[in-house]
Amino acid sequence: MMSRRVVLFLVAWMFLLPVHAEVVEVDNAQLARLLAAGVPIIDIRTEGEWRESGIVSGSKLLTFFDERGRSDPPAWLQKVQGVAKPAQPVIVICRSGNRTRAASQFLSEQAGYQMVYNVKGGIRAWEKEGRPLTPWTSTLANCPAGVAC
Repeated sequence: MMSRRVVLFLVAWMFLLPVHAEVVEVDNAQLARLLAAGVPIIDIRTEGEWRESGIVSGSKLLTFFDERGRSDPPAWLQKVQGVAKPAQPVIVICRSGNRTRAASQFLSEQAGYQMVYNVKGGIRAWEKEGRPLTPWTSTLANCPAGVAC
């Protein structure tokens, strides 16, 4: 039988282990189900990309990499926290699914987000399947003044 001291040590040690978040690759059917369930979606593309193709309805528009490929993860994280807290699931989408890998890893490994969904194929795959897109300007029109949506 384990002593009380050993049990207490093991319990304390478990709390010191890092929490491993999960990044899950999802296809468009899974994305549609997650959206219907109310999971927030963050579109990390640039403004030019939103203009070009439109966005998935309900997307929060928070660019991760600018047109020059630069990013400011701490500043971006502050905006993300206004959309979803680390204990809440969140969906991340970009043009093809490549940039969201970096953003998803940042959220799960460094920011403590427990469940991050990365959309395989990004907005291109969504559009290719003929799924609906919304003009990005209608999303901005619904944002309160001074708030990034």
